[in-house]
Amino acid sequence: RRRGRRLIRKAMEQSSQHHLYKVVAFVEGNKDLIGKNIDGIKIYSFEQIKSRFKSLHLDCVFLVDGEIDIELKNSIVENCLGLQIPVKVIPPVSNWLHGHINFKEIKDVNIEDLLNRPAIQLTTKHVQQFIHQKRVLITGAAGSIGSEIAKQVVSSDPVSLVLLDQNETGLYEINYEIEKLYGKSEKIHVCIGDIRDKNTLLYIFTVYKPQVVFHAAAYKHVPMMECNPSEAILNNVFGTKLLADLAKRYGVERFVFVSTDKAINPTNVMGASKRLAEIYVQGLQDYKREIVVDMEGNFRVISEPFETQQHTKFIITRFGNVLGSNGSVIPRFKEQITRGGPVTVTHPDIIRYFMTIQEACSLVLEAGTMGKGGEVFIFDMGMPVRIADLATKMIKLSGFTPGKDIQIEFVGLRPGEKLYEELLNNKEEVIPTHHKKIMIAKATYHEYELVNISIKKIIKLAMEHSDVPLVQQMKLVIPEYKSQNSQFEALDSLYVNPVLSN
Repeated sequence: RRRGRRLIRKAMEQSSQHHLYKVVAFVEGNKDLIGKNIDGIKIYSFEQIKSRFKSLHLDCVFLVDGEIDIELKNSIVENCLGLQIPVKVIPPVSNWLHGHINFKEIKDVNIEDLLNRPAIQLTTKHVQQFIHQKRVLITGAAGSIGSEIAKQVVSSDPVSLVLLDQNETGLYEINYEIEKLYGKSEKIHVCIGDIRDKNTLLYIFTVYKPQVVFHAAAYKHVPMMECNPSEAILNNVFGTKLLADLAKRYGVERFVFVSTDKAINPTNVMGASKRLAEIYVQGLQDYKREIVVDMEGNFRVISEPFETQQHTKFIITRFGNVLGSNGSVIPRFKEQITRGGPVTVTHPDIIRYFMTIQEACSLVLEAGTMGKGGEVFIFDMGMPVRIADLATKMIKLSGFTPGKDIQIEFVGLRPGEKLYEELLNNKEEVIPTHHKKIMIAKATYHEYELVNISIKKIIKLAMEHSDVPLVQQMKLVIPEYKSQNSQFEALDSLYVNPVLSN
């Protein structure tokens, strides 16, 4: 570690085309090093150094990537921003080429670097062993989550990897990125298609015979789905049902469904649609018969259509907002700051849980490996982030003063939006796993027959684009679904008996 500090000092003090630095102090979290010297440069704790920031006449503070815990990093950045001292990130010494730093690799601190909790460390060895030599299908492969899952899966050398999405450009980009990282491979199959198209899915299951399915395809934007409930159901529920039914029929080993914290006590169509999909997938776990419902809602039983030698394990992962994902708040704030503001926040008190895309996808893979079937995996996401504070910090990190250089405007909650998200409802219990940061929500199971009948009714209404009856039926199935800031709030005043028993 001392050698690393010497290399850093030597590198920072060497002249380059644009830089010349003089190292005046080191800051350490390791108590054994505090108070010692490296080549005459004293090592301080943060508490010792923060009162000396002004007297040292600092022009810049450098953080070594990966060598400082998140709480200390946030404290240093907060103090530096208050004194208008720039903060930059240096790659770890182990990543330097022949002991020399490339000054182009020194980056500004990103808001993603200041996530308000330690990054979750997941074991990759048994995940790699599980994926190795498996046939894998990823839906929504062009999206933020699906594309990162694809990159992590391909590194584990699957027999084949099918990337399914209806986004042609996004599929091209993820395929190109994988080729850059791993070269061209006949194992990668890029399929343009819609999860609502049964013929497309039948083709994929019969030709590529996936053993593991990661289902990440979804409509996720709350305000848009509030205006388009039928499309939310057709994609998030009907598409999931088709996939899950085919997974069971064709003997897929594991089906991992990517859900959201918005499915808990939903206040919007999007969250309720994901909760419906959760309920269906869980109900399918131990069911070995199929219910066929006619147009009048009558049903008959077909014996054992799903019977296969391989019993599919259906696994659900549920997490919060993903930093930097397509359409998320951070890219939007960055764009607004670049334009000179204002930065728009819906409400002063709105809070959200956040994690990185890499963490989210590691969780999905970990759950796919450890799940025994029927579980809802959640994990410790630390403290939620106040969005107004996030906006303020991003403005400061960009070198501006909030309220002076760039304004923050509060524009009101959007349709279906609530002030805070949850990972559990009041009836769910938490069961620990072997990983202290990953837990299982002991969710209520519902009878598959009732679930299937109810969901088919909802799908029928969606196909007819009967939005109000559709949402009313959703509320019958999910009694905790209470609309907020929505055209559907009036439906909550109608007394109804839930159609699913707990």
